Amino acid sequence: MTRDETPVVQIKQMDVEVDYSQAYLVDEGCDVGGFDDVPSPPVGIIRVEKGSALLIVGPQWGPVEFTVAVADRDPGADLDGYEDVVEISYESPSGRLSLQEWGGGRTHPLPPLPAGPGPYRLRYHIRGMDEEIAVEIGDHYFLQIWPEPPRDPTVLKSTSSSFQYWLNSEGSRQAGVE
Repeated sequence: MTRDETPVVQIKQMDVEVDYSQAYLVDEGCDVGGFDDVPSPPVGIIRVEKGSALLIVGPQWGPVEFTVAVADRDPGADLDGYEDVVEISYESPSGRLSLQEWGGGRTHPLPPLPAGPGPYRLRYHIRGMDEEIAVEIGDHYFLQIWPEPPRDPTVLKSTSSSFQYWLNSEGSRQAGVE
């Protein structure tokens, strides 16, 4: 395949019940991680452990709209459609993932990862994380997954005050300030 070809993307949309502003990406055969380590540099709204990722959402509880796109290469960020966008590396032991609700709630199977087990990149987009914006435009969460060697976490776009809260609280924990 040449670089000019369009990525092959499989998309799944779902409503996910969240609690404590959390949902999880979990690899088959893995448990939700402890998420004790803060990524360096911190990206605030997502943390990873081998086989799982913690995804922070705006609402404390209730249903949220998630779209997950599994691609064979970088599908490109949607910087115009979302207020906060971050990327982080992720290691998949099985190549089979699901989005899991907090506290062992429903599990939403995702399309198989195109390269099987191995390193991937997660790009997490959020729109409407701040409550007043969510009322006006609706909140939405968009996660892209594609094969890529590990590299540093990156904040691609940051506009909401909720994102800044999570980013600053992670940075404080990393520096040993609670």
